[in-house]
Amino acid sequence: MILETERLILRKWEESDAQSLYEYAKDPDVGPIAGWPPHKNVEESLDIIRNFFNDPYTFAVCLKQDNKAIGCVGLKIGDNTDLTDKSDECELGYWIGKPFWGRGIIPEAAGEILRYAFEDLKMSAVWCGYYDGNEKSKRVQEKCGFVYQFTSHDIDVPLLKEKRTGHVSLLTKEDWLKNK
Repeated sequence: MILETERLILRKWEESDAQSLYEYAKDPDVGPIAGWPPHKNVEESLDIIRNFFNDPYTFAVCLKQDNKAIGCVGLKIGDNTDLTDKSDECELGYWIGKPFWGRGIIPEAAGEILRYAFEDLKMSAVWCGYYDGNEKSKRVQEKCGFVYQFTSHDIDVPLLKEKRTGHVSLLTKEDWLKNK
C-alpha cells in the first residue's frame, strides 16, 4: 500500500532502504530521544527493516522528488501497543532524519496516517506518546489535534536500559473530524 500527500510518499520499507535508514538513524539526536539507540551500521538498519519495519502499518516517509526514505511513520495495533487494549484504537509513532526537522514533514505524514486510521481502518481513537524533553514530538501531536491525557513516571525504555517520564495524548475520531 502506498499513501500520498502533497509532498510525500508513504510506502512499505524495502531492503534497498537500509543505507538511507542508517544515514538518518545513526544520528545520536534522532533515536535516543524516541527511545532507541543510534544504528551502528547498515547491517543493523537492514535487520530493523526486515524484523520491525515489515509490519503492514509501518511506512517509510519519502519525499516525492526522490522517493528516498528519510523517516518513519506508523500505527501500532493490537498487541503492538501498550497504550490501549481496544481493537478499534491504536498508537501513532514517527521519527524523521535531522536534516528534515522543522519542515512540517512529520505533521504532514502523521495527518495522512491519521486519515488512514480513521477512514480506512475504522479506528475510533489514536493514542500517541513522547518522552520528557522531546518537544518536537510534543509539537507534532499538538499540530495534529491530539489532547494530553496523562503522564507516567519511571517508564522502562528497554533498548536504552533506562527509565523515563512519558506523556500520552489522544485523538478521537470525533475530534479529528471536527479539526479536518
